[in-house]
Amino acid sequence: MEAISHAGTVLGVLATDGVVLAAEKKVTGKLLDLSEAKEGGYGGSGEKIFLLNSNVIGGVAGITADANSLVNYARSAAQQHLLRYNEDIPVELLAQRLCNLKQGYTQFGGLRPFGVSLLYAGYDPHYQFQLYHSDPSGNYSGWKATCIGANNGTAQSLLKQEYKDDITVDEAIGLVMRTMSKTMDSTTLGSEKLEFAALTVDPVTKEPRAKIYRPAEIDALLVKHDLAKKDEDTEMKAA
Repeated sequence: MEAISHAGTVLGVLATDGVVLAAEKKVTGKLLDLSEAKEGGYGGSGEKIFLLNSNVIGGVAGITADANSLVNYARSAAQQHLLRYNEDIPVELLAQRLCNLKQGYTQFGGLRPFGVSLLYAGYDPHYQFQLYHSDPSGNYSGWKATCIGANNGTAQSLLKQEYKDDITVDEAIGLVMRTMSKTMDSTTLGSEKLEFAALTVDPVTKEPRAKIYRPAEIDALLVKHDLAKKDEDTEMKAA
């Protein structure tokens, strides 16, 4: 639990037409090679937000190595379900499968529990959009909006004040951005310190559509919501 409370903030908000996840990246530095994160795959650094299945996105806070193990297990469980039943795994069932594994590690001597909390943002035809949180003990719960990691208390109180039941995805993105800007340890908000994802449904095919934003798209969102970091050179000239 100590590792989780010091990990970068991960925030999830459930909307009427989607789910939004955002996460603070702690591993940053001028010498870190981020070229792959900017160009390849689904975007993001693969540090905080992962695609678990075509209908579920996961956000992790805690020991990243433990998270990688759990993410691989979740992906395998989702594919086994798809193979067996020819349908995407229900979101709550995937959360339960991971929680069963996590609970087993708390039950026997000689084993260390996984030092990871997860947020699951998902969609299935049974209960539509859902947001779940699970902790190292194997407990899980459903949320309209929640936060894990550092400064989660501050973020929870901000979400309580601003969250509405009829919030749309666009409004949820704005709420998440504003909350992250107030709770992150850094003074400036930029794509090098932020990961972002949204899950919606395609209006034509009615299939879930998961999107993990690339750094350039995150910067565009920050500009749109007037939260982009100011250019220091411009500020100095203005001064």
